Amino acid sequence: MMDSYIYTVIQQIIVGTIFLAAVAFISRLLYNSFQAKNACSSGCGKCGAIDFKKIEEKMRQKSMSMLEK
Repeated sequence: MMDSYIYTVIQQIIVGTIFLAAVAFISRLLYNSFQAKNACSSGCGKCGAIDFKKIEEKMRQKSMSMLEK
């Protein structure tokens, strides 16, 4: 009888640990999505390499050079 109680407690500890790990993972994803500064809000980090201001400046320079011609 005591053996089944111990197995139940062990199972509850394992399930609780997996649940807490899942909550921590989702919390980290949400935190990263709100911390994105120059990127989209997905939090994947791929957009951080894009410098939109630099692209905008190049587009302005190109349009100005086309107007001068």
